[in-house]
Amino acid sequence: MTPLLSARGLGKRYGARIGCTDVSFDLYPGEVLCVVGESGSGKSTLLNTIALRTQADSGTLSYTTTYGASLDLLSLSEPRRRLLMRTEWGFVEQNPRDGLRAGVSAGANIGEPLMAVGARHFGQIRETATNWMGRVELDTQRIDDLPASFSGGMQQRLQIARNLVTGPRLVLMDEPTAGLDVSVQARLLDLLRTLTSQLHLACMIVTHDIGVARLLAHRLMVMQGGRVVEAGLTDQVLDDPQHPYTQLLVSSVLPV
Repeated sequence: MTPLLSARGLGKRYGARIGCTDVSFDLYPGEVLCVVGESGSGKSTLLNTIALRTQADSGTLSYTTTYGASLDLLSLSEPRRRLLMRTEWGFVEQNPRDGLRAGVSAGANIGEPLMAVGARHFGQIRETATNWMGRVELDTQRIDDLPASFSGGMQQRLQIARNLVTGPRLVLMDEPTAGLDVSVQARLLDLLRTLTSQLHLACMIVTHDIGVARLLAHRLMVMQGGRVVEAGLTDQVLDDPQHPYTQLLVSSVLPV
């Protein structure tokens, strides 16, 4: 199977400080890859570099398009990057307010990406938005409410619907459960697990929460000091960690 996304030797520096360095991986269609590590480990820098929000200093990054062509992402123009993010990619922000438009309704937040790819029939757009509100377990009667009237967990589900409504092939998520109560986290994780499976999504999730990785990820990359120190199948890495940092990370969170 051809990887959807491939990185080789990817790196980003901020002067003398390493953001991430020598990162290599393949992400396949339908696969969920989690990147875990403490704050400052480089995982968010890596995600932003992959999303082309931050310019890589070294390495290669390629993406296999819907038509099977290999796209060199690091040489992509800004218009091509925006088109890719509107059509084949999604990005779920850690703070849902950063991924939503505060001044328009819930339905409009979901409908806007459809309009960006050419949808013009208002009735069909509203119907699709209503359906997606239901899919992410939001009250469809609140389609005309503003995002600020929703709780944090509801805003995150609304942001997820906004990202998935156009049928992307790859979704990048930055700490999607951070700042949520445990019970809200559990519902959101269950929703994410269902949607990624149903939609056969390739998904890369950055998180400091090993529990999130355990529940969602097929494979895991552990980062420390900007480097990937261990990678493999999730259960294999968490049940039998080889690197001392991974052992420390796992023992501090999971019961022995």
